[in-house]
Amino acid sequence: MRLLLVRLHRYCGLATALFLFVAGLTGALIAWDQEIDAALNPSFYRANTRGPVLPAWELARRIEAADTRLEVTYLPLGVEAGKALQVRVAPRIDPRTGQHYALDFNQMAVDPATGHVQGRRMWGKVSLARLDLMPFLYELHYTLHAPVIRGFDAGTWLMGIVGIVWLFDCVFALVLSFPSVKSWRKSFAFRWQRGGYALTFDLHRSGGVWIWGILAVVATTSVSMNLSEPVVRPLVSAITTLTPSPPQDPGWMRSGTPGHAPLTRERVTAMASEAARAHRITAPAGALYRVPDSDAYGVGFFAPGHERGDAGLGNAWFYYNASTGKLVGTSIPGEGTVGDVFMQAQFPLHSGRIAGLAGRIVVSAVGLAVAALSVTGVIIWIRKRNARRRGAAVRG
Repeated sequence: MRLLLVRLHRYCGLATALFLFVAGLTGALIAWDQEIDAALNPSFYRANTRGPVLPAWELARRIEAADTRLEVTYLPLGVEAGKALQVRVAPRIDPRTGQHYALDFNQMAVDPATGHVQGRRMWGKVSLARLDLMPFLYELHYTLHAPVIRGFDAGTWLMGIVGIVWLFDCVFALVLSFPSVKSWRKSFAFRWQRGGYALTFDLHRSGGVWIWGILAVVATTSVSMNLSEPVVRPLVSAITTLTPSPPQDPGWMRSGTPGHAPLTRERVTAMASEAARAHRITAPAGALYRVPDSDAYGVGFFAPGHERGDAGLGNAWFYYNASTGKLVGTSIPGEGTVGDVFMQAQFPLHSGRIAGLAGRIVVSAVGLAVAALSVTGVIIWIRKRNARRRGAAVRG
């Protein structure tokens, strides 16, 4: 049995080593992506002028009027003092061709006092330019920038499968790390004075044992981040009740009555704010999300600058169909079934934000540890392979 586990650990480790090395290093950095991005690109984060901030609706109107090829799909409803407003945009359909306009950007930094566009970029493009670096690393972490082939997101699936293999390998490694009840202490020890291969082996085995629980959580949540709909939600639904997510509700995307104008952004936000008060949510409406080419909206509740949540299970979201005026779903931290709360916890756990600043520090350190475990694992395999080859040569 142990020999089988050794082989499984070896092959799983080798198959995922390069992917986990990249994911570990990028994960350590993107735990601080906004802070690093702001330091690299101050003009994309700081407002050029001081003065009263225009209403978010007016800013969106000015952006869309200035470039009729686009629509604002993510609109922050508040902004920190002295900061630029960062909005996401998507191309509209060209009525002449029936195809989307070609845009070379999907994110804009806007001066909230004037509506002046301070910068544009294609978030996630393959580029090491300073403006693109952190979005590039963020996308690299989740998808390796692998292409979408005929609607199939190869990168998302690839990294999701890597997460599944990694999760099983965590179990194999834990069992192999404790070969004997009497010698369990050795599995936590580091032979610092020995150095060389002995220390490399201890860094791999004992290093993994000390942080095994966190590694298992990160591996599990990595699968949830990439394969939530096709894998994780069906598994959770088989164990406990899980409320359908808005994308699964046909009512979210349903068209309204012909000739009936959809609700405005302001009206959708006002309805969501009223519903939030009924749920005793005290945070202000923080952002409005719109599915491109539709009247499906989401309204998030958080203070300016806290769109990813400071701690706990994140922010509350309410989802509306602006054509029908129907509230089609909510995601309120801590509310719902056990399965709902489990799914709410996936991003906060993976990013460390569930424990605030301390959690982000831990996740960043664990990212470096994952990269180190990948390197030491390959070194150990090479050392043992060379030893086997020398032994075979002697016997021959």
